[in-house]
Amino acid sequence: MLEYIIIIAFASITIALVLNFYRLVVGPSSFDRILALDTAYINSIALIVLIGIYFDNPLYFEAALLIALMGFVGTISLSKYILRGDIIE
Repeated sequence: MLEYIIIIAFASITIALVLNFYRLVVGPSSFDRILALDTAYINSIALIVLIGIYFDNPLYFEAALLIALMGFVGTISLSKYILRGDIIE
């Protein structure tokens, strides 16, 4: 039963990730694109965690943690660049 639920969740998150990439490419403003990129990071983390649960391998959880860290730093950097025009003061 758990395997079917994981497959359904995997398909749902994959659809959400495709829609995020659409908003990333088509987004009307740079703020929408930054938000779509941040949401894509979150969806990719969810996919990696689901793969880790499905294969029962804890290595995927460490990879998800690293992607979460890179996503946070990337979002902060892009937001700071949009607001101030410079990342490092």
